[in-house]
Amino acid sequence: MYYIGIDLGTSAVKLLLMDKEGAVQKIVSREYPVEYPAPGWSQQNPEDWRRESFAGIRELTDGLSPEDVRGISFGGQMHGLVALDEADRVIRPAILWNDGRCKEETDYLNETIGRERLFSLTGNIAFAGFTAPKLLWMKKHEPELFSRIRKIMLPKDYLAWCLTGVHSTDYSDASGTLLLDVKRRVWSEEMLDICGLSMEQMPRLFESFEPVGRIKPELAARLGVAADCVVAAGAGDNAAAAVGTGTVGEGGCNISVGTSGTVFISGRDFRADNNYALHAFAHADGCYHLMGCMLSAASCNKWWMDGILETGDYQREQDAVGALGENPVFFLPYLMGERSPHNNPDARGVFIGLSMDTDRARMTQAVLEGVAFAIRDSFEVAKSLGLCPEQASICGGGARSALWKRIFANVLNKRIVELETEEGPSLGAAMLAAVADSAFPSVEAAAGRIVKAVRTIEPEPELAAKYEAQYQKFRKLYPALEKVFGEIV
Repeated sequence: MYYIGIDLGTSAVKLLLMDKEGAVQKIVSREYPVEYPAPGWSQQNPEDWRRESFAGIRELTDGLSPEDVRGISFGGQMHGLVALDEADRVIRPAILWNDGRCKEETDYLNETIGRERLFSLTGNIAFAGFTAPKLLWMKKHEPELFSRIRKIMLPKDYLAWCLTGVHSTDYSDASGTLLLDVKRRVWSEEMLDICGLSMEQMPRLFESFEPVGRIKPELAARLGVAADCVVAAGAGDNAAAAVGTGTVGEGGCNISVGTSGTVFISGRDFRADNNYALHAFAHADGCYHLMGCMLSAASCNKWWMDGILETGDYQREQDAVGALGENPVFFLPYLMGERSPHNNPDARGVFIGLSMDTDRARMTQAVLEGVAFAIRDSFEVAKSLGLCPEQASICGGGARSALWKRIFANVLNKRIVELETEEGPSLGAAMLAAVADSAFPSVEAAAGRIVKAVRTIEPEPELAAKYEAQYQKFRKLYPALEKVFGEIV
């Protein structure tokens, strides 16, 4: 028996085939474009997701007996607004998680509606990337299109609808809309009213590991899967990645270094950050988690390598890095604004500390260190809430860099756990599909069986001390530049 996990990312969809024992049999990746129609804006055509995902499924199942493919699920980019009309046609390009057009709407929610009220209704405050500000933006700037909305979807849930015809979402992804009462796990009628929406426009809520339906019969043969193949609700990409790294139950911790970067701390009970810096979301295991999210993580490295240095040889550039913990150059990794802990869409990337002897190796090092320092910012907030995990698993594209993992271990002064399989959301999604098919009794049971640690990177006391001093310098930079960002954007 096989299970397919679909990681619907920002630049590509990654599909993974897992057998019933949890072994990865095949991986397929297919890219699609991102539109940037204005500075800070980011959107995509959902049809691109459907086309490339379906092609990826066909590629995965080539050579398999359709009856052996028992389940499909998802880990998807969060917060994106997919608006459907009464005929289930996409009304406009999906506004993505890293889109910064909604500053006025975010300010309206936080300042006029008020952070305390939002916090009481949802457990969170408004961030520019969340779905609710996007809806308010659409209501103000595209009223005719807004009036045509009959169903609101999130990116991965659009794929689930394409496969099943069911309008669904899961609690983890719904948590990032600012429309869900996370603690009670229901849509907030007050938040819907604030955004001019009705309950009928919202998809049905499921646990991530619950079946939302079966694949449409006319699609099964075309995609090479069983006619009764179960489609599970899936999870937001960070929650799915947490499942794929075994970050479930009480006290688990994972760092994801993908396009965005996250700190994910799981727990059985609902916790909320009264400082509003960390998100309080439902988890894919049926419980809850706290999460800090930075908008540009591995994408900073990609921007630096591909766009500035114009090289695809990342390893050669990192091999030139030396003198860790002693770099006079700092990098603020806010290329798309920032979420945790600053909640400022106007923040921008900055190199500081440059001199005539600065070379590309120092700047490469600064990019890697800047992302690690920004991840530590979220750990500092968690620490203020009494949460201080001693170790963290790591996943995402950045987790493939040995140098970056060493930097993380010492900047955070925590053990970094490498896993046998670092496939993040796609593996977590396949595990959710297996639970939906009753191959495992629970998400925790699946994680206990499948996820295996292979190496632990320990912090080095002398280097960790150097990075402690460097971090104290780094954390002074954003406050010094905060007003400047607002003036130049």
